[in-house]
Formats: sequence, C-alpha cells, structure tokens
Amino acid sequence: MSSISQVTVIHGAGTAAEAEQGSVYASGISAETTGAVGLWFGTISLPPGRRTSAHFHAAHETALYMTSGVEIDLYTGAHLERCQSVRPGDYIFIPAGLPHVAVNRSDVAAVFMGARTDPNANESVVMLAELDEEFARREGSAAADKRHGDH
Repeated sequence: MSSISQVTVIHGAGTAAEAEQGSVYASGISAETTGAVGLWFGTISLPPGRRTSAHFHAAHETALYMTSGVEIDLYTGAHLERCQSVRPGDYIFIPAGLPHVAVNRSDVAAVFMGARTDPNANESVVMLAELDEEFARREGSAAADKRHGDH
C-alpha cells in the first residue's frame, strides 16, 4: 500500500524530453510529479522520419495506445526479426527484456499515451549498439538511419 494519502491532479503533461533511445516523453504521472511508486503514465512521440535506437527495458513492462499519426513499424525480437505495423487506435504491450525499434516513416509525428511499471521519468532502458548497427545495415533506408535527429 502506498504512503500517498491524497489525489494529485496534474494539469497538462510536463516538459517533453528526448529519451536516450530517441523517442520524446512527457510525464503526466511519475515518481517525480506525484510520488508514484509503481506507475509512469504520459505521452510518448516519435518525430516524422525518425526511429528509435535498438533497446530494451530492463525491469519494466510498457503499454502504449497510438492516439495520432499515420503508422509506425515496430521491430522486435533478439535480432529485430519481427515487424508489426501500428496505427492510431492500436494498443501495444512490450514486455521487459524484449529488444525493439520503432520506425516512423511518415511525415507526421506518431503520438502515444503510455504507461509503464517503472515510475521514474528516466526509465530502466538498455541500449543495444551492436543490434542497432545490424538493424541499420539491414534496413538500409534513410528513415532507418535517422536516429536522435541525425541526418
């Protein structure tokens, strides 16, 4: 049971910040904003023509709902061998420890509402540099090479 004894209302998401993997997060509910101990909830976006770097979340599950955008490709698996298309209205569940990359090939941002079992704004992310390089070689497209705004 939480030691928090009152409801907290957050008016609008906090300041957006680019995460290490390349997506843009804005915390609504987090350890930092409310003292939450088991939940983070906020918005996550992937800018147009960009992708995340290969990574996994070491110790938490993630749930997402795509609210706007066109479509992203979500690559998952030990070698990012599985690809699923995600469109507005779709839900995504990403278990802890699963390597993944999200690619937004469209010309508009892909926006999600997201929740995860790590309450911290700076989540437990593990970057996978070798897998990222393998993915970029295999993908071979301009969109695949645009990580963190690199052109």
